[in-house]
Amino acid sequence: MKEKPYKDTLTLRDAGRICGPRSFSLMIKPAGSLCNLDCHYCYYLDKADIYGGKEPRMSLEMLETCVRKYIEANEVDRVCFNWHGGEPLVMGIDFYKKALEFEKKYGAGKTILNTIQTNGTLLNAEWASFFRDNGFLVGISIDGPSAIHNRYRRDKSGNPTLDRVLRGLDELNKAGVEYNTMTTINKSSEGHGLEVYDFLKSLGSHYMQFMPVVEHVVDRGARQYIVAPDTEGARKAPWSVSAIGYGRFMIDIFDYWVRHDVGRYFVNLFDSTLAGWVGAQSGTCAYAEICGGNSIIEHNGDVYCCDHFVYPEYRLGNIATDSLAELMDSPTQTAFGINKRNALPSVCLKCKWFKACHGECPKHRFSASPSGERGLNALCDGLKLFYEHVAPYMDFMKACLLKEMSPAAVMLWASNRR
Repeated sequence: MKEKPYKDTLTLRDAGRICGPRSFSLMIKPAGSLCNLDCHYCYYLDKADIYGGKEPRMSLEMLETCVRKYIEANEVDRVCFNWHGGEPLVMGIDFYKKALEFEKKYGAGKTILNTIQTNGTLLNAEWASFFRDNGFLVGISIDGPSAIHNRYRRDKSGNPTLDRVLRGLDELNKAGVEYNTMTTINKSSEGHGLEVYDFLKSLGSHYMQFMPVVEHVVDRGARQYIVAPDTEGARKAPWSVSAIGYGRFMIDIFDYWVRHDVGRYFVNLFDSTLAGWVGAQSGTCAYAEICGGNSIIEHNGDVYCCDHFVYPEYRLGNIATDSLAELMDSPTQTAFGINKRNALPSVCLKCKWFKACHGECPKHRFSASPSGERGLNALCDGLKLFYEHVAPYMDFMKACLLKEMSPAAVMLWASNRR
């Protein structure tokens, strides 16, 4: 197939990003893929093989290097540390106390923020007090009511985990910790969008992130091993959500939200869609025009282009020996980010929903367009279904913003609309 003529194209926005003050996020994985759970769909558990199958932990020496270089490489006044896993709480509170010491030591007058993503099962009163006292924003991974959550989110012994997550959430609520929820949309979620949404609201979540699960696996022993889609023998994982199932899941939530909850409850896809409608930058990397600003650092200092591309060919270097600033400015990282747009099939660039979708996440681009071009997002049909459905409401909210009115005015309009 003929090479795309726009493959190496830079837009003015690209150039501004490259030439402007360096600003990027770094997902830090101090325990690598180490986790106390064994969620069926976790794409990170199998990354342990890259490091010999060992249970890794970041040393305090590497932690100090990471904190110092991350702060120094960001040429902006606000730097956010995103602690992730695996399960980052297995490192213990003392590790994060040291992280705060290093942040203070190397902060250089910048505003330093911290977020942490956890499965919630290890949370207790001590953790909750620590997060409250130090201003951490906590992300809780929870998929919905027990029949949905416990279908795939189990511990190493195969036991359900929802009750432990709810106990952890109770500790956060008692301590007054700010948190949001991260919810996967998988096969067991299909047809239950509003049920999941109502459940999350009942827990007190006002900021909800929904992440579609589409993975590929091969059989290795008794375990279905998650691999890149182009791996020989790979097949779609049985827990993957269908494209239409994903679209309908989000529509079911949207139809209630747009009539009752605008401005009170926040859903990442809805916020990103409105941003695309008005020509603003999306706050979610999956729906941004280009990516490359959300790299990850492993327990040993290895830096990769993205959390979803932790494969040897996407390794940028190691902060123990390399300049983090140079890794972020490298041609490899720049090309990775811009290829989010430039590697799309031409049908995507002509699509009327491109302004909101931008091809979604590259990790899902393993289908073919009608003309046979590879790289079409596997969720395309569901995304089109969603955008077609929400378009009138997005048009109304866009008009509200242009008139400097609150988008929440859409609720009355939507309630009166047949």
